[in-house]
Amino acid sequence: MTGSFPVRISRPEPFGRGRKEARFRFLFRFPARIIAVSFAMVILIGTFLLMLPASSRDGSWTPLLDCLFTATSATCVTGLVIYDTYTHWTGFGQCVILLLIQTGGLGLVTMTSFFSMAVGRRLERRNLDLARESIGTQEFTIRPLLRLVVGGALAAEGAGALLLMIALVPQYGAQGIFFSIFTAVSAFCNAGFDLFGGQGLFSSLTNYNGNPLIMGTVSALIIAGGLGFVVYYDLFQYRRTRTLLLHTRVVLAATGILLLSGMLMTLACEWTNPATLGALPNNAQRLGAAWFYSVTCRTAGFNSFPCDLMRGSTKVLSALFMFIGAAPSSTGGGIKCTTAVVLAATVCSVARGDEEVVVFRRRLDHGTVYKSLAVVLMGLSAVAMSAACVMLTDGAAEISGIDAFYESVSAFATVGISVGVTGAASPVSRGLLILLMYMGRLGPVSFLLSLAMRREPSSRRVLPEGQIGI
Repeated sequence: MTGSFPVRISRPEPFGRGRKEARFRFLFRFPARIIAVSFAMVILIGTFLLMLPASSRDGSWTPLLDCLFTATSATCVTGLVIYDTYTHWTGFGQCVILLLIQTGGLGLVTMTSFFSMAVGRRLERRNLDLARESIGTQEFTIRPLLRLVVGGALAAEGAGALLLMIALVPQYGAQGIFFSIFTAVSAFCNAGFDLFGGQGLFSSLTNYNGNPLIMGTVSALIIAGGLGFVVYYDLFQYRRTRTLLLHTRVVLAATGILLLSGMLMTLACEWTNPATLGALPNNAQRLGAAWFYSVTCRTAGFNSFPCDLMRGSTKVLSALFMFIGAAPSSTGGGIKCTTAVVLAATVCSVARGDEEVVVFRRRLDHGTVYKSLAVVLMGLSAVAMSAACVMLTDGAAEISGIDAFYESVSAFATVGISVGVTGAASPVSRGLLILLMYMGRLGPVSFLLSLAMRREPSSRRVLPEGQIGI
């Protein structure tokens, strides 16, 4: 037949299947969303396991909201608790919490990618992108970095556990082995959970101020976990490259400044407080407790004196250190010390009238500055709204504004130090703290990106310039 043309006949798909598959691929297209879902899955599994009668010492079912709070706190390596970890949970429940801490500290995506690589499976590009997003870097080859993350974490936790056994096994016998492992993992992952409630409910490390081995080991593990794996990888590469990344230099300098200034702040505010440092028997223990609080208040959640009895000035200044937090790609939380450095450098540049933001003689791109400002603003907004809601919904508990703000910052920065608000909080307030912990562990920007429903980035348009008075 003249003028004929081939007709393409396609087989129709079953009704609805193609549309559902496309929607599923869209929902899990972005790495931030997959990581957010993986954390949520771990939290839900942990919640179910903690609800079981086998997890509680009295053999009863633990309320759902309390288990959700504990599982979120463990997975997000925060440390805020409703029940004392030792007196309420059985050995099975404590093991569940330990696994949640380890999984949350390293990240489920990081761990699964590492073990897939360890058994010889080839990581596809999508898996590599996920692993980079989970660790928080695009600078290095991901495979050796994965080995460093998991292998280095296990090595540090193992070394810390062995040191803690020297002190805890003579005190607790064979049980001290598990106590040492639990404490080492909790410290390196900056989680703040402990098993020392047998010496007093929620006592944490208040009974070990005179033991430099325990306090020194826990401090070292907290700092090691808070520096970030990118810093370690860069330091290991220094022998070959003979140079350090700007990121590494900023993290090391900021960490040293924050630790020293936090210690001096604690000494100045609490030296004469008879309920905290003033209650310790000698100056050496006061100095040690002040140093430990400076280490732990940024990310970890352990405490060496009753934090609810601190002065108001200490709580306000501590909230600033907690909000800053640890380094990127670490087990710690907060807005990250690098974000604080970028913000401070931006203020200095504006004060000098400079057009560019400079750190260590390196010019920062505007995208880094914009993202830093967004992280700080979103974090402050979340904390302020949470603190206001806690005060409104818990009026009967007479929670002060300082305490509500302190507890909200502790949740958002995944620190876990409590001044008593969590135990007295209403279900609504606990729900807000759960959301804050989850948001803080993912990061404000990643949290919002995981909720974004835009299919494609908007095209760049040339718009007319406008002026706003500042």
